[in-house]
Amino acid sequence: MDEHNRLRDVFDAIADPTRRRLIRLLAESAEVPLHELTSQFEMGRTAVSKHLTVLKEAGLVLDRKVGRETRFRLNAAPLKEIEDWVGFYRRYWNANMARLGRLLEEEEE
Repeated sequence: MDEHNRLRDVFDAIADPTRRRLIRLLAESAEVPLHELTSQFEMGRTAVSKHLTVLKEAGLVLDRKVGRETRFRLNAAPLKEIEDWVGFYRRYWNANMARLGRLLEEEEE
């Protein structure tokens, strides 16, 4: 699924703390079975599966069947959109702080 065919916005997908935690867990392993992910949360398998579906719809998670087991892995490429967005505002604030620093230096002179 490329970024134009995603069913869900990446920002929406990472808005929930449970989904952010799932992303972190998946980032720490190559591939994780559903039962291992479920054991990390105080919620049922169905609830964890729903969160994984949201992440899949945003293109952040890939899954594959191995026998009767479903395994999940992170696809971090869509997070680039967030990095770009944050990077813009990082540059914005750095430029504003530099400007403020120059103004303060001018006042001291």
